[in-house]
Amino acid sequence: MRNTIRIFSIAAGIALVIGVGAPGVLATEPCGDHGECKVLIEINSTDGDIGFHFLFDGDDLISARMEDPDGEKIYQNRASGKLAEQFLTENFAESAEPLCWPDPEADADDEIVTLEEFLDLWEAGTYTFIGRGEEGEKSEGETTLTYELPAAPADVDFDGSVISWSAGDDLGNCASAGELDVLVMDGVLPVHPESVAVAAWEIVLEPDVDDGDPAGALVFSIRVAGDIPLTQVTVPADYLASLPDDTPVKVEVGAIGVDDNATFSEEDGFCVNEDEGCED
Repeated sequence: MRNTIRIFSIAAGIALVIGVGAPGVLATEPCGDHGECKVLIEINSTDGDIGFHFLFDGDDLISARMEDPDGEKIYQNRASGKLAEQFLTENFAESAEPLCWPDPEADADDEIVTLEEFLDLWEAGTYTFIGRGEEGEKSEGETTLTYELPAAPADVDFDGSVISWSAGDDLGNCASAGELDVLVMDGVLPVHPESVAVAAWEIVLEPDVDDGDPAGALVFSIRVAGDIPLTQVTVPADYLASLPDDTPVKVEVGAIGVDDNATFSEEDGFCVNEDEGCED
């Protein structure tokens, strides 16, 4: 769904990167012979979908693969032609993100994968990344996938200048608090999401406009530490001023765990620089 750094442009030709380092949110670094690696579970609690993400960063690779805790190869990439001449370094990918609930607005043939079914597919444990260099030299590193899933942020709001939220106790449309209680009692989850420590919050505000609208590229994003005393951030006035009049915007807040597992909540229907009003 997202990377840890986002960019917004406040004027033609000017791009600013907004980011705050969040202590405790780290990939495995170094990752054996690789610079870094990580695997994680990401949930969109509002849309009710769930996915598996991974990243590893090596040097001068011709090929790369990933193995799950059972030693089964689940990803492979190989450079050829001009790319092989320049080599591979970072490999990043996201799985498809199936719905984890029967969304009444979804297509009838959309696949539903419940949280328990997803966890049964993606085993917790050690994932190994193996690379090969130009002369066949092997590089290897490993990292761990956990089932410590932070609860979905709740009460997400935007008052025109400040984004606020609160800690939640469920996974939104993917699992209610009661359903999570059962998964903990059954040993599927090691801990209830409401008890998973949040290492960082990721906050995003972006125009809710049609594809191709230039305003859609003007995205504000920031990460703050999970233990901030007030769960709120002020959106820079110069960023808001860069948006056209009557710009509809949506807000997304993510709870990022120490193991990089992440749960996001979204809220829309906000209007920035209101003049005549945003269309519904």
